[in-house]
Amino acid sequence: MGKAKGATSPNMALAMLFVVYTFNFLDRQVLSILAQPIKLDLGLSDSQVGALGGLAFAMLYSTMAIPLGLLADRTGRVRVVGISLAVWSGFTALCGLAGNFTQLFLYRLGVGVGEAGGVAPSYALIAGYFPPGRRARALAIYSAGAPLGIAIGVLFGSAIAAAVNWRVAFIALGLAGLLTAIPYFLLMREPVETSTAEPVPARVVFRRLAVMPVFWLLAFGAAFSSLAGYGLSFWMPALAQRSYGLTLVQTGQFVGLSVLITGVTGVLTGGWLGDRFGNRDRSGYPLVGGWAFAICGPTFAIALFSPDPVWLFVSLLVPSSLAYMWMAPVITTVQHLVSPRERATASACYLLINNSVGLGLGPLVVGKLSDMLAPTHGTESLRLAMVAVAGSYVIAAVLMFLAAPRVRAAWQD
Repeated sequence: MGKAKGATSPNMALAMLFVVYTFNFLDRQVLSILAQPIKLDLGLSDSQVGALGGLAFAMLYSTMAIPLGLLADRTGRVRVVGISLAVWSGFTALCGLAGNFTQLFLYRLGVGVGEAGGVAPSYALIAGYFPPGRRARALAIYSAGAPLGIAIGVLFGSAIAAAVNWRVAFIALGLAGLLTAIPYFLLMREPVETSTAEPVPARVVFRRLAVMPVFWLLAFGAAFSSLAGYGLSFWMPALAQRSYGLTLVQTGQFVGLSVLITGVTGVLTGGWLGDRFGNRDRSGYPLVGGWAFAICGPTFAIALFSPDPVWLFVSLLVPSSLAYMWMAPVITTVQHLVSPRERATASACYLLINNSVGLGLGPLVVGKLSDMLAPTHGTESLRLAMVAVAGSYVIAAVLMFLAAPRVRAAWQD
């Protein structure tokens, strides 16, 4: 795809959006590695920690995604992404100043508001920069920012918290995101496709999606996978410390290396498989996610009963990789359910469902189940709660299989 004079090259745009998405997940998930010291410092329960990790963030992250997606489709996606990066980074830094649960909850709401404007417009920008046959792979590279961000967050977050305290970790990572906004604004421009097309009224996009069964199947399939995915990833550091006796720094190394290996492998493999099978038959895109979910649910349950940290690390390699494979194929499919100028709004609607269920409830449900099981199972309550939530992958698989044959008729080039 060519570019207009002064426009950003597709590869440079993808690189910048990848960096922004890395900070998106870094700031979103760093709370997981800091959960134990925060819990002890502020005297919180598992339910409160789960609320901070999911509900506090997802409440406004999910709901604000739609108005910010609409704003991006009308005023410029590049601008909305850049301002969002600055906002969520600033609130991440403020988390380090929180003195109690309420303050930290409010600052996490602010992180959610900021990040609400980062993802959906980025999906649409990538779809504008890359032709259909390369979009799943481009979105896979972008999506690799998620595991990279988690890995950097837990590695640096644990190291800083161990050397100083958890507050300095939030402040340092938040300031790094603010500094990243400077080169972003200097380098990024709108692709030709989004700068010349006419905006589509929001009601038209909502009405189109509301009567599209494949959209609901894809969105809720992703949502149930995210319920398990966010719940497991948020609480994995706490499990490593409580049930396997790892220190904070050891936990950061364990989780960081595991997520880096499995996340990058899973995301890139999913993008490659999506384009390979999806270019032959459009139903191939959701089928990649469906088969991955069907396998990773039971293998996660088995892995969580590993007898020691080494076995846990090894046994998580397969299910954790499979848990990331759906991202690029499903996101690509959503982009092709609507016209180019509707993509940010459609992505925001998809993210509203995905994150309300997955991110909003995943960490909270695990925390609630852990508190309920604690009187009878002690420190093992968290492990059992995580195994129960891993069952959501089975529901996700069924929904993806139901969506697959419907994609052919709904696909728009």
